[in-house]
Amino acid sequence: MPRPARPSNAPDKDQPLRDDIRLLGRLLGEVIRDLEGREAFELVERIRQLSVAWRRGQDATAARQFDRLLKGLSADQAVMVIRAFSYFSHLANIAEDRHHVRRREHHEREGHLQAGSLAYSLETLHAAGVRPSEIGALLARAHIAPVLTAHPTEVQRKSILDAERSVAQLIQQRDSLHSERERARNEDQLRARITQLWQTRMLRYSKLTVGDEIENALSYYPATFLSEIPRLYAELEAALPGQPLPPFLRMGHWIGGDRDGNPNVGAATLRHALSRQSEVALRHYLTELHELGAELSISARLAQVTPAMQALAERSPDRNEHRLDEPYRRALTGMYARLAATLQALTGTEALRHAVAPQSPYLSPADLLEDLRVIEASLRHHHAQALIAPRLQPLMRALHVFGFHLATLDLRQSSDQHEAVVAELLAAARIESDYSALSETAKRALLLRLLGEARPLRVLGHAYSERSLGELAVFEAAHEALQRYGRDAIRHAIISHTESVSDLLEVLLLCKEVGLLRGSLGRDAVCALIVSPLFETIADLREAPAIMEAFYALPGIPEMVMASGGEQDVMLGYSDSNKDGGVFTSNWSLYRAEIALVELFERLRQRHGGPVLRLFHGRGGTVGRGGGPSYQAILAQPPGTVNGQIRLTEQGEVIASKYANAEIGRRNLETLVAATLEASLLHPTQSAPKSFLEAAEDLSDASFAAYRQLVYENPCFADYFFAATPIREIAELNIGSRPAKRPGSGGGPKAIEGLRAIPWGFSWGQSRVALPGWCGFGSGVMSYLGAADSPGHAKRLALLRRMHKQWPFFRTLLSNLDMVLAKSDLDLAARYVELVENKKLGRRVFAAIRAEFAHTEEALRLITGEAQRLAGNPALARSIAHRFPYIDPLNHLQVELMRRYRALSTERNVDPEVMERVQRGIHLSINGIAAGLRNTG
Repeated sequence: MPRPARPSNAPDKDQPLRDDIRLLGRLLGEVIRDLEGREAFELVERIRQLSVAWRRGQDATAARQFDRLLKGLSADQAVMVIRAFSYFSHLANIAEDRHHVRRREHHEREGHLQAGSLAYSLETLHAAGVRPSEIGALLARAHIAPVLTAHPTEVQRKSILDAERSVAQLIQQRDSLHSERERARNEDQLRARITQLWQTRMLRYSKLTVGDEIENALSYYPATFLSEIPRLYAELEAALPGQPLPPFLRMGHWIGGDRDGNPNVGAATLRHALSRQSEVALRHYLTELHELGAELSISARLAQVTPAMQALAERSPDRNEHRLDEPYRRALTGMYARLAATLQALTGTEALRHAVAPQSPYLSPADLLEDLRVIEASLRHHHAQALIAPRLQPLMRALHVFGFHLATLDLRQSSDQHEAVVAELLAAARIESDYSALSETAKRALLLRLLGEARPLRVLGHAYSERSLGELAVFEAAHEALQRYGRDAIRHAIISHTESVSDLLEVLLLCKEVGLLRGSLGRDAVCALIVSPLFETIADLREAPAIMEAFYALPGIPEMVMASGGEQDVMLGYSDSNKDGGVFTSNWSLYRAEIALVELFERLRQRHGGPVLRLFHGRGGTVGRGGGPSYQAILAQPPGTVNGQIRLTEQGEVIASKYANAEIGRRNLETLVAATLEASLLHPTQSAPKSFLEAAEDLSDASFAAYRQLVYENPCFADYFFAATPIREIAELNIGSRPAKRPGSGGGPKAIEGLRAIPWGFSWGQSRVALPGWCGFGSGVMSYLGAADSPGHAKRLALLRRMHKQWPFFRTLLSNLDMVLAKSDLDLAARYVELVENKKLGRRVFAAIRAEFAHTEEALRLITGEAQRLAGNPALARSIAHRFPYIDPLNHLQVELMRRYRALSTERNVDPEVMERVQRGIHLSINGIAAGLRNTG
C-alpha cells in the first residue's frame, strides 16, 4: 500500500512561500506608503511590532503602549490600519495556496503519491486487489456532489475575489519567469492589482441580495468547475481505460431555492437562478464551439471525413465560400447557431457573436452531444485523434456533466411552513378545519387518503394567503423548470426541521397539487422530486431512523419511491446539532443516526429491492459546524454509509478558500472523489468494537450535560455572548440575504435557540474563542475518567487511547479539536470580556469558558500524549504561527471600535458620520479576521 509523501527535509522547501509573502507584503507596504503617506505606513508597522510584543507577553511597557496607541487612533486611522492587516491576510492566503500547488507539483515530479489524490487512491485500491472493473462499477452508480450554499457569514465581495484571482495568476507566473526583465514586469502588474485592491471597497454599502449571491456562486464556474471537472474525468478515464464513466461527479446549489428563514427567496429567485445557471453553461459551450471552429480548419481536400460528418456540414446554414472545403468549420458554425438559439430560448439572452443567425435550437444536451460525437468519430476516421483531447473531449465531458442546467438546484423550506400551507388548503376545501391540531396518526391517515385521490385541493376563486400562494408558486416553478432545463435541474425538496412522518407527506401533497407527483399513491404514483428530510437537532437525529422506518412502512410509499428512480436522500445537520448539544454529542448523534439509517435501508433493499440511500452532510466551514478536512471526514464515516453516494454542503467564504484557485479547486474536488472511492471499496472504517461504542455513548452523555450547563442552563450566558462577541455587529453587516435570527427569538437561552447556527459559530470565531468547536468535550472526558486515583481511571484512559489509535471516527474528531484549540486564543478573547458592562458577570462566565477550555486541552493531552497543539500537522502550525501576528491587531482594533460604537450608541446627538466610520472599521475587521482564520463560518 503506498504511503503519503513525506515532506522534504530540505531546509529551503518553504523558502518560495516566504519569498512570495515577503514580496506581497512589501508591495502592499509600498502601495500604502504611496497612497496614504509615510506616516500611515509607519503607524501600521508600529502596531504590528507592538502586537507581536503583546503576544509574547514579555514586555509590560510595550503592552501599555499598545493599548494607549489603539485608544488614541482616530476612526479614520483605525479603518486604514484594519484595511492594511486585512489585505495582508488576503495576500498571505494567495501565497499559501500557490505554495500548496507548488509542493504538490514537486511531489508529483518526484513520483511521491499524496493521500487525497486520485493517483494515491487508485494505487491504494490496486494494491488492495480492487480491479478496475470494480471501480468502474462503483462509479457507474455513484453520486458525488458538493452543494454550494450562501450564508450570512459570506464576507467577500465579488470585486475583491476577481482582483485576488488576478494576483494569484501573477504569483503563479513568477515560478516560470527567469529573466530580471520578466520578473520586474510581473512585479509591476502585481503592484497594479494591489493598488486596485487598496482602492476598492471591501464592504458592500447595501444588503447582499439573492441575485448577488447567485452571481458570486456562478463566478466559480468559468474560473474552476467548467474546466477542472472535465480534467478530473480525463484523469480517471486515463487510469481506467475501457471503463465508461457516467457523470457521477456533479454540482449542486441552494442559492435561489433555499427558502428556510429567507423571505427574499421565492419562485422569482428560483427562475432567475436556473436561468443564470443555464446561461453560464451555454455561454461556456458557445465559446468552446467558437474556439473549436478555429482549431478544426481541416480541408476535405486533405482529409476524408465520414459521411455523417459531411451530412452535418451540409445541414449547416453556413454558405461562406471560404469554408466550402472545411466541413468541420461549417458544421460548427451551424452548431453555434443552434446553440445560440437555445440560449435565446432558455434564458432570453443573445450570443456574443453570429456568423449566421440563431436557428433551430437544440431540444436537449443529448442532441448537441450527438453532433459532437459525429465530429469525434470523423476525426478518428482520418487519424486526427490528436485534435480530440485538447478541446473537443473536455467540451463533451462538460456537456455530459453540466447539461443545459449547470447544477442541480435544491428546494428547501421549513416543515412548519409546509404544514401551514397544507392546513390552509384543507380548510379552504372544507376537508379539515384545523389540520395542525390533529394528532400525528390522524395527519398521516388524512394525507395518505388525499395522496390516493386524483382531485386537486385548490378551490377556484378562493383568496389564499400570500404565504400559501408563494409556496405553491415555488413548486409550480420547479415543475416548469424540469420541463425547460431537464431532469437534473431540480431533484430535491429538502424539509428543514423534520420531526415527523407527516412532514414528508405534506411535501408530497404539495408536489401532487402542482403536478410534480403524478398518479395516485398505492397505484401508479411517480414523484419528480426526491423528498428529503433534514434532521438537525440532537433529538431529531435520534428520531431519524424511526421516522424513516415509519415513512417506508406506509402503504404505497416504497412503490412510489422505486417508481420515481429508487433514490432517497437524507440530510443530516451538523450546525444546529452542534449548537444544540455540543461538538462531541453532535458528532456521535450523527454517527449513530447514519449507522441506523444504513441498517434500515439494507432491510428495505431486501424487502423492496431498494431504494438507494444517499446521505447529505450539512457541513460548514468550522469544526463546530462539521468542517475540517473533507478527506479524513469521509474516511471516518461509519461502515457502509458512503457506498458511492455522498452530497455535502460547501458554505460561505469556505467556497472561496476551496475553489477560487483552479488548481486548489481541482485538488478539493479530487479529494472528494478519492475519499469516496476509498470509503466505498476499502471499507477503512470497520465496525467499532462494542467497548468503543459504549465509551462514546458515555462521553456523549457527559459532554452534553457539560455543554448544556454552560450554554443553556447558565442564565447569564446569553447576556455574555451578545456582549462579548461581535454578534450584534455581524447582524448589521451587508454580508448575506438571510437574517441572522429566526423569527420570534426571545431573550436569555431562547435568544440563543433562535439564533442561526452560522452567525453563532461565526461570532465565537471572531472573538477567538471558537467555543462550538470544543466546548463540552473536556468536561465529558474528565467525568468519564473520574479522579486520577479512582478505580478504573487507568483502564478507561487506556480505552480512550486505543479508540484514538484504532477508530477513524474518534481520531478525526480529536484531530479537528486540536486544530480548533490551536486557532483559539483565550488571552485575546479576554479582551472581549472588557465589553461586558456587568464586569462581575463577564469575569464569571469567562472563567467558566476558560476552565472548560483547559479541560479540553488536558483531555487531548491525556488521550493523544501530545501537549503541543498540531504536533502532527507542522505545516498548519507554521502557518498559524506566521498568521497570528497579523490577525491579532485586527482583534485588538475590533474590541476598541466595538467599545467606541456601543458607547456612541447610548449618546444623544452623535454625528452620524462618526458612527458610520466606527461601524465601518468594525465590519472591516470582521472581514480581515475571517480571511485570516480561513474557516470561520
